[in-house]
Amino acid sequence: MKQIKHHLNDGLLMGYASGNLPEAFSLVVATHISLCDECRARLESFDAIGGVLIDEDAAVEMTATALEATFERIAEIPAVPKTVAPPKAAVLPKPLQDYVGGDLDKVSWRNLGGGVKQVVLKTSSQATVRLLKIPAGAAMPDHGHNGTELTLVLKGAFRDDDGRFGRGDIEIADEDLHHTPIAEDGEDCICLAATDAPLRFRRLIARIAQPFMGI
Repeated sequence: MKQIKHHLNDGLLMGYASGNLPEAFSLVVATHISLCDECRARLESFDAIGGVLIDEDAAVEMTATALEATFERIAEIPAVPKTVAPPKAAVLPKPLQDYVGGDLDKVSWRNLGGGVKQVVLKTSSQATVRLLKIPAGAAMPDHGHNGTELTLVLKGAFRDDDGRFGRGDIEIADEDLHHTPIAEDGEDCICLAATDAPLRFRRLIARIAQPFMGI
């Protein structure tokens, strides 16, 4: 996607490559990488560095049955069908479809009010990840962050003080960012958002509703 302007930073890519990110963050990173050629190439460079480091480690002696066990596991892999139907155009990339069970038609949205909908995806307890659907032209409550929030746009676009974010763009927010994301007119905005700490809402009504939203 050549139009992607907002990318992952090196810290997130290295954390993903080394397997040190919370599952929720890893899902957002994997979904972005499936859309972004630039970040996918950068990830491959980090993977290559990791491969070199592994090669430089001391060798570990294999057991006498290791090769036989490997061939047995290969034999258990199902054969790939000779004819594979081309995939239809999807809003949700493959890494995310594995969690949802399909594309948007499989999402069981929960109303949050004001036309905003969400579904919390099941991941480990280190962080939370959700799909958000924001009506065109609507604004999310003004909020700050107690930790890190990753927001990846999958459909439509939103704007805030950091600029415009369209499909494939990712916003990385921390304790220094206070913003009011507003979905662009013309199309609902669907995002994948992961947080490792509760948001900080300024408005009382949003703070009251926060436990029910789980944000």
